[in-house]
Amino acid sequence: MSELMYISTRDKSIQKTASQAILQGLSPDGGLFVPQALPRMDKSISELSKLSYQDLAYEVMKLFLTDFTEDELRGCISAAYGSGFDSSKIAPLHKAGSAYYLELFHGKTIAFKDMALSILPHLMTTSAKKNGLTDEIVILTATSGDTGKAALSGFAGVPGTRIIVFYPKDGVSDIQKLQMVTQEGDNTLVVGIDGNFDQAQTGVKMMFSDDSLKSDLKKSGFVFSSANSINIGRLVPQIVYYFWSYCQLLSGGKISDGDSINVTVPTGNFGNILAAFYAKQMGLPIAKLICASNENKVLYDFFTTGDYDKNREFTLTSSPSMDILISSNLERLIYFIAGEDDAANRGLMESLSTKGIYSITPSMKEKLVDFYGNFATEAETKEEIRRVFEDSGYIIDPHTAVASSVYEKYKKETGDETITVIASTASPYKFTRTVMQAIGRDDASKSDIELTDDLKIASGVSVPAAIEEIKSAPVRHTTLCSVDGMEQVVRDFLA
Repeated sequence: MSELMYISTRDKSIQKTASQAILQGLSPDGGLFVPQALPRMDKSISELSKLSYQDLAYEVMKLFLTDFTEDELRGCISAAYGSGFDSSKIAPLHKAGSAYYLELFHGKTIAFKDMALSILPHLMTTSAKKNGLTDEIVILTATSGDTGKAALSGFAGVPGTRIIVFYPKDGVSDIQKLQMVTQEGDNTLVVGIDGNFDQAQTGVKMMFSDDSLKSDLKKSGFVFSSANSINIGRLVPQIVYYFWSYCQLLSGGKISDGDSINVTVPTGNFGNILAAFYAKQMGLPIAKLICASNENKVLYDFFTTGDYDKNREFTLTSSPSMDILISSNLERLIYFIAGEDDAANRGLMESLSTKGIYSITPSMKEKLVDFYGNFATEAETKEEIRRVFEDSGYIIDPHTAVASSVYEKYKKETGDETITVIASTASPYKFTRTVMQAIGRDDASKSDIELTDDLKIASGVSVPAAIEEIKSAPVRHTTLCSVDGMEQVVRDFLA
């Protein structure tokens, strides 16, 4: 197999191997690494449907990570997808109503981020060895709720790494916050900022592009990398579970080989649905990619008008991982529909940076025909949780409810009854208050943690270990800072 190189979306002359792209995370010019060409799956779906999740992951990921040996890649996969998941299927499908919910929350932190962040530390440390890197890797990341804990869990105690996570102190659920601030590991730091996720993400990106800061860290034996979905090592593992969902439908007799399915994804930073788009480009029979937004509906407006405009009021919702106005991974799609024109993409991203808005051309918009965008209000989100529960006894979290609500809108608008997989991105146990309010069983006298026992009774699903663990865990991280103080926090931690 010839080696697949990775190039920057803003400058094609910047080329890296897969392992080098994983280590860097973000290109020096601010662009994102993309494969020079998207590979095609080299095995039939029928063959793939007979594989375990781990073997399927190898077949998908080997096409992207071509400078990893088979032993290296299989070793990373084996270390990631094993005892850390409470389902042997890793990502089981659950049918409720007319949709199939792909449960991506059976990992250690009960959110879909585990699917990629369980393997990223292994990919990164393997990449460091392959490239002779002796500096200590500093994972610098911003989170809207779930990435932070999953990254912390993955990197805690990993030799040769440190991890710093910034989160909006008033923009995550109580349980999401508790999961992060109780994180153990001397190499971990969790910091609440007095701002929103976009400000946290922008602050992290600025540090990545600050040559003076990077030079100072290099002198002290440190090098930055990212655990956000901008890292190609995060994106590639997510492609796997779309193949897995199709294979489960096929092996379960729900579809025939070659039948098309639709995929609905609750979308914030655009990485999860981009992985589905990449799977489609690789040959997976996906018909429609249904992009679901919450009240921060910047993506819905983009797919409707072709204008991406972040100049709007930021809204805190019950689905905080989607409270995003700058969807970083969308840049990879923009690069693709621009005909892989790095100069054109660079111009659009400069416009977003300086003016907060860009507009794609009519010919680019035509290439988005496989996407459908819509959004769900807060009221619609809670109503969908209630509807699904009353119809099927199945309880979904607010992010999944946004996707489910948008899927219902899509069916009503189009009449399309194609079998659809909804990416269920978090356990309802991460959002007990919202869920219990939606199904009419809230108890205002109880904390979010105390409500987990009531949710167990309502759902018939055991309280996950991730929740039980934090009930009595001590708070270890109390650092708070302003947006402007983020760099100094990093310097102090690495002093």
